[in-house]
Amino acid sequence: MEQHARKYRTWLAASLWGAMLLAPQVAKPAEAPSQVQVARRFLLAVLAGHLGAAYRLLAPEAKVQWSTKQFAAAAQPLYAEGQRRGPTIDLYKFGFRIGDVDTQPFCAFMFRSDSTAAKPQVQLDVTFGSQQARLVQGFSLIRLAADSAR
Repeated sequence: MEQHARKYRTWLAASLWGAMLLAPQVAKPAEAPSQVQVARRFLLAVLAGHLGAAYRLLAPEAKVQWSTKQFAAAAQPLYAEGQRRGPTIDLYKFGFRIGDVDTQPFCAFMFRSDSTAAKPQVQLDVTFGSQQARLVQGFSLIRLAADSAR
């Protein structure tokens, strides 16, 4: 009887162990992307001409400001600069712009083709409405140095 009980306990333990190994793993909930990741996705979509994908990353207040047609016109300078400099970008800086009334988070990227320069010629700027925001509020192309290629 004792031997039978021991075999049963061994079988039960092995079965439970096997069931735990074969059970579907509970996936951790995906973390929300960081502002840097969202800004990068947004800019890469604009530079590739995927304006629909970029538009979907805009905050609701930005979509009120820009229709899809207005957005396409606003994105054109970034797209054109990407055609000149190449589509590869690197994070240049990120932080907060402190204004009189509020503080605005921003992410700035530079074209990899500018990486050998002491300072990039242009900065691709993306802003967010708050530190918690994960949708783009605004964007711009900022000229930082004289562009000798023109």
